[in-house]
Amino acid sequence: MYKRVIPNGEIQKLIITEETAKIRPYAVVAVLRNIKFTKDRYESFIELQEKLHQNICRKRALVAIGTHDLDTLSGPFTYTAKKPSDIKFKPLNKTKEYTACELMNIYKTDNHLKHYLHIIENKPLYPVIYDSNGVVLSMPPVINGHHSKITVNTRNIFIECTGTDFTKAKIVLDIIVTTFSEYCENQFTVEAAEVVFPNGKLHTFPELAYRKEMVRADLINKKVGIRETPENLAKLLTRMCLKSEVIGDGNQIEIEIPPTRADIIHACDIIEDAAIAYGYNNIQMTLPKTYTIANQFPLNKLTELLRHDMAAAGFTEALTFALCSQEDIADKLGLDISATKAVLISNPKTAEFQVARTTLLPGLLKTIAANRKMPLPLKLFEISDIVIKDSSRDVGARNYRHLCAVYYNKNPGFEIIHGLLDRIMQLLDVPPGEKKGGYVIRASEGPAFFPGRCAEIFARGQSIGKLGVLHPDVITKFELTMPCSCVEINIEPFL
Repeated sequence: MYKRVIPNGEIQKLIITEETAKIRPYAVVAVLRNIKFTKDRYESFIELQEKLHQNICRKRALVAIGTHDLDTLSGPFTYTAKKPSDIKFKPLNKTKEYTACELMNIYKTDNHLKHYLHIIENKPLYPVIYDSNGVVLSMPPVINGHHSKITVNTRNIFIECTGTDFTKAKIVLDIIVTTFSEYCENQFTVEAAEVVFPNGKLHTFPELAYRKEMVRADLINKKVGIRETPENLAKLLTRMCLKSEVIGDGNQIEIEIPPTRADIIHACDIIEDAAIAYGYNNIQMTLPKTYTIANQFPLNKLTELLRHDMAAAGFTEALTFALCSQEDIADKLGLDISATKAVLISNPKTAEFQVARTTLLPGLLKTIAANRKMPLPLKLFEISDIVIKDSSRDVGARNYRHLCAVYYNKNPGFEIIHGLLDRIMQLLDVPPGEKKGGYVIRASEGPAFFPGRCAEIFARGQSIGKLGVLHPDVITKFELTMPCSCVEINIEPFL
């Protein structure tokens, strides 16, 4: 049981002035009396402060800890804020006095302290703590004063935590005093100290608050998936430093939460501790009560089947980026960007990633351009999603699963692409002709295609895509030199 004791003599006091309000408004204090340090304990004490600074203190932005040799100081202490030029003291491990402005310049090159300067650097006033003789204890969150430096031989420690988050400051103080009160002459006792806030209110710290929570044993069993008696669960929780006992109807467990466990906020945290004490590996694996059997998403299943057969037809699969530049899907294909219904990225990092692709063709043409040294013919395909604006959807856009194939050789090879389309339709069980949900191709035009060499594909009564020979301008814009034919269809209607 951790105890807060009021000293027989004068209680240490920290007075906060109103100047601190805009920088670091909160401070909490405590005293560890008659502590015995060894080399290991001292190093551990420093290390604990560092660890707390990094995690709960968020690199000192929320809380900064200062520990001082109380025998070198005399209270009451004052926590105030002053202009940097008005603060002058000898900082930790330095031999002479510096003003706060000079210290900021010195520490800009210090690998350890330079990360904390930005917290107060541009503020008109810097926080500072003085004792009754005007000795500077610290300039939080940057550096402590050398005068009150603690050593292995220090017997009485004054601890102050200043910050912008009052709750976290109290938690940090509780953690430090509970961890090291073990080494005090009166073990597990902490001497109280007072803080006077600018509004005149007086608070005594550390709070070392114990609180009680009630959790039903059947709830723990149900959530963890075990069958333990309430007595056993109370024992498990006690092992986790949460003193527990069964009360009431024999199903209620009363848990005492010590000040060392600030992480216990809700009943689920207690249940998690019970599971850890029981041992995750000891929980029996059981089949869930709900009867569900997983199934592959139909669209992905169709995609997988098509990919295998495209490869069997002699085409190589390419995987390209879902984002591309505006030129790729508009200018290079002879379209206007507004006609593409493309989804624009609001803050693109590079010119290559400005929009979500509306067609798979540019990605494949860029892949061919990057592999021009490979022996001809180049036969590539991709089955992936494209994104189109759609105001009827809750997110304002929707995906379509497209299949695109490209043939690149000394001759256009339109018959190869046409043959591939027939093979795809055969695999999808769509017969040629308009009858019985079949497919037909009809002459069409498109800015990306050679005039008279473009056809629109209709299947089951709707247009699903185009095939044809690409326009020489398109080929040139993608830095290619040979003719190229392609097909691109939407495969979703075939599900």
